[in-house]
Order: sequence, then C-alpha cells, then structure tokens
Amino acid sequence: MKRLADLFVRWIPDAFPIALILTGVTVFCAVALAGYPFQSTVKAWGDGFWNLLKFTNQITLTLLLGYALAATPPVERLLRRTASRVSSARGAYMTACGITGLLALISWGLSLVSAGIVARAIARACQEKGIRVHYPLLVASAFSGFVIWHQGLTSSIGLAIATSGHFLEDQIGLIPTSETLFTPWNIGLAMVILMGLPPLMARLHPKNESSVIPMPQEKEITSTPTATGPITPAQRIDSSRVLLVPLLAMALFYLGWHFLAEGRGLELNILNFAFLFVGIALAGSAAGYAQIILQGGRVAAPFLLQYPFYAGIAGIMAESGLARIIIDFFASVSNEVTLPLFAFLSAGLLNIFIPSGGGQWAVQGPLMMTAAMEAGADVPRVAMAVALGDQWTNLIQPLTLMPVLAIAQIAVRDVLSYTFVALLFTGIIFATALFL
Repeated sequence: MKRLADLFVRWIPDAFPIALILTGVTVFCAVALAGYPFQSTVKAWGDGFWNLLKFTNQITLTLLLGYALAATPPVERLLRRTASRVSSARGAYMTACGITGLLALISWGLSLVSAGIVARAIARACQEKGIRVHYPLLVASAFSGFVIWHQGLTSSIGLAIATSGHFLEDQIGLIPTSETLFTPWNIGLAMVILMGLPPLMARLHPKNESSVIPMPQEKEITSTPTATGPITPAQRIDSSRVLLVPLLAMALFYLGWHFLAEGRGLELNILNFAFLFVGIALAGSAAGYAQIILQGGRVAAPFLLQYPFYAGIAGIMAESGLARIIIDFFASVSNEVTLPLFAFLSAGLLNIFIPSGGGQWAVQGPLMMTAAMEAGADVPRVAMAVALGDQWTNLIQPLTLMPVLAIAQIAVRDVLSYTFVALLFTGIIFATALFL
C-alpha cells in the first residue's frame, strides 16, 4: 500500500491541473476519435464554459451552507462527542467512513461537507488521546462513505425520473422511487457497502508506524476582533437572538408549505434554504453565522474555479458526439441482461469528465433509456445502474474531492491511493449486484 501511495504522491498533480489535463484529453479525443473539427471543438468548449452557472451556484451554496451548518456550535459539540468515543486508529477510520455513509443516504451535500469536518474532529480527538492515525487515510475514509449518495434521499437521478414533467417522461413515463431507491435490492446494496467499506479502510493503516502522517496544524482564519469597553447597541443587534425569531418563523412556515401544503419534494433550492436557516438558528446570531460563512469561503472558492472547466468539457462531450460514441459502444456489446452492467461502467467513465449527476443524466439518460427499451431491459434497474456509475467514480474525481480537501487542508494526491482501493472494492460489489 505504501508503494501505491508513494506512486500517487509522485505522479498525481493537484486538482486544478487535473481539470486542465482532462480538458486537453477531451479536446484530443473529440478531434481524433469523434472526428470533430478542432475549431468546432474549441467553440463547443467556450460555449459550454458558462452554461452551468445556475447549477454551479446551487452546488457551491450547498457546500458552503452545509459546511456552515456542520460548523455551528451545537453540531460541532455533537461531532466532538462522537469523536471522543474513538479508542483506536481502526475505530477512527471506521467511524469516519460510517458517519459520512449514513449522512450520504440522507443528504449528499451534508455528507460531502461533513467528511472533512468529521475527519478533523476525529483527528483532534485521537491527538488528545495519543492515538496515532494516518491522516490521509482518515480523510479518505471519511470521503469514501459518500460513495452511496445516489442510493439515498437526494439521488438526483432517482428523484428526477419520479418527478412529473421530467425531460424523459414521454419516453419512459414516471418511475416512482418505490421501483428505484426504495427497492430491497438498492437498500440491501447500500447496507453491504456500509458494512464492508469501513473495515476495509481500517485495514489500510500503514504497517510501519514511521509512515503514519499526523494531521497538519490547522490554518484558522482570524476572527473579527471583539471590541472592548461598554457594549454598544450595534453589538447587541449583532448578537441578538430576538432578531432571528420572525425570520426563522417565516422560514419554517415556508418549508411546511413546500412539503405539506404543496406536496413538493426535496431539491437543491429547498435543501439550500433549509441548510441556511437551520444554520442561522444553530449559530445563535446573525454575526456568528456570518463569521462561519467567512471561514467556509475556502470550501467554495476551489469549486467556483474548477466547475466552469468541467462545464466546458461537458460541452465538448455533448456537441462532438464523444459521449454518444462511448455510450453506443457499451450499448452495442450488451443485451437485456448485461446492459445494467455496461450502463454502470459507461456512467463511471463519463463521470470523470462530467462530474454532475444531473448534468451527466442529461447527456446519458436519453441514450441509455432508449437502449434499455430497445433491448427489453429493466428500465428502473438501468437508470439506477447509471446512478451507481456516477457515484462510483466520484471516489477518484478531483472536483468532487475538493470540498473535503479544502476543509481537511490536504492535497488530492495524498488521499487518492486510498480512495482508489475503495473504488476497486465498491466497483466489484456494484457490478455483482447488477446481475442479481
């Protein structure tokens, strides 16, 4: 394992250079494999660069507001209390992986931003107890639990095809979550991952104690200085809880109206709305919450930098026909039995270039659903296979890793060797399950 880790440290660049390299690879493949003219490829890249600004803003807010929620004093106390129960390095890795895995089934955004926070909380608790944990492995363990997010309540594909008016409704109709997310097959598969992945990550602890890397010293953002002297009216307003009461009452009323009166489901905007106001309530004051948001800026900044490049890549994949070539290849070598497996593999490959569940489904969904119907395959199973592939290669997708790395204050090259092992393990389980 140490040789694999050294290999990744030596050869894997940082996340932003990887985005640039993937851009070059996509341009080359579009021209050389799809036969798309170079000038048209560059135009598709530029046209796609800002196509996902709304989605980028939504996702960035999910990460930032989820971070702020996890960083509020009550949630931090809960995390410290949970971390204090860890009594061994093995327990540290398993706890980190298990917590984020359970959170992934509730909310992908909360799970993703919690991974870095959970890793740091457990690392601090272990330092206080004199327990030596390998910090890169601890961060990788926390992130690896995220691999089952598409099987939970915020699965973008599972929820999309169950929502009236989705863009494939004329083709496949409405597929309720009882046929995708809440099937015994899907629930059982998620439980297998939850039970098997944490022990696997724990076994990757370095055999040589000299190879154990501790958590680096935290780089805290300096908080706003507290004024001395008598408390001013402005300071009372800053720390007032009374100021929040009417706002929180309005937010609670709106959430109740959204879910109960209108019967609408969970989607990014309402998730962000809930994250925002629950975070404000737990922070206890407007000024306290604003300070947490300021500290969380490092979570959002790398994502804002890189996502337009992946949007450009997605533009090339769609316009050049490169995505269709990949999907058609896998569909051409499959039948009604093997199509779910090949849908899974093709989704895993496409996710490296289009790291967005919704964005990837927009490209792959129509083609794969057509193939499923023509082959007589199980349409809900094929749709879930695409979802599994999308979440599977998130384990090595630098953009997906960015929020965790920003919070954990560690480089992508330090964790990829461990998440790569998790990729192999979960890939075997997912592929096997698609035949059952």
